[in-house]
Amino acid sequence: QVQLVESGGGLVQAGGSLRLSCAASGRTFTFYPAAWFRQAPGKEREFVAAISWDSGTTEYADSVKGRFTISRDNAKNTVYLQMNSLKPEDTAVYFCASGPSRGLRLGTQPNEYDYWGQGTQVTVSS
Repeated sequence: QVQLVESGGGLVQAGGSLRLSCAASGRTFTFYPAAWFRQAPGKEREFVAAISWDSGTTEYADSVKGRFTISRDNAKNTVYLQMNSLKPEDTAVYFCASGPSRGLRLGTQPNEYDYWGQGTQVTVSS
């Protein structure tokens, strides 16, 4: 069993930066891929970024490529999302997700992950 707790959200002006953290409990987390998703009001949960267990592979949504960076520190059981050049359309609740790998590629759909955090709000003002 893996439990995930996100932190680092807040209010920031457009063009600013935030770093989200996802602290995991459970030793198996270090062997699982991890991902960030986000959900804006009235919209479906959407993929943001994913990282393999060994940080060897990453995947990003087109909307965040070049602005966001996902990373992990398995010694600290933590995954990070560095968000730069934030835009008002990045406003959403951001969720951390993890779970056993389902295949050779990193999952980009919510149903490909078993464990979820409670989410952290990110608000970008214009």
